[in-house]
Amino acid sequence: MTRIQSVLKAITTILFCILFSMPAQAELVGEVDTAFRWLGKDDRVVIEAYDDPKVHGVTCYVSRARTGGVKGTIGLAEDRAEASIACRQVKETLHFTEKLPRQEDVFTERMSILFKRLHIVRVVDSKRNTLIYLTYSDKLIDGNPQNSVTAVPVTQGTSIPLK
Repeated sequence: MTRIQSVLKAITTILFCILFSMPAQAELVGEVDTAFRWLGKDDRVVIEAYDDPKVHGVTCYVSRARTGGVKGTIGLAEDRAEASIACRQVKETLHFTEKLPRQEDVFTERMSILFKRLHIVRVVDSKRNTLIYLTYSDKLIDGNPQNSVTAVPVTQGTSIPLK
């Protein structure tokens, strides 16, 4: 095997591992154009669905701004930090795949090429038998306090399994 083939094989292996080890991705539900751009995609607000991987039957809907133009089309634009969240029970009964920690980062998604990330955190309120979901964005340099919260009450007959 030549040196070039070895390098290509190593790169292919690394890319394969990265692609298949990525966390759960959002499902695009809809989008609304907000500003026309001559080149590239328009600026828009997107609505994405995130299914909680440990609580089957809960889906979180997040709306947020996406920057268009040339930079936005090729993934180099920095999206705004604001996001809104609404989580709902979408199946008749909830199913917990494992015991839940009191607080856990459920989803994280990049909002800019290097520094900004969108987080969805699940917090268990055992006193009220409720799952609380918080979305916020952080920025490596100066932080962004923009956040939104929602709650999904769990029926009285079902207790939330805690670690």
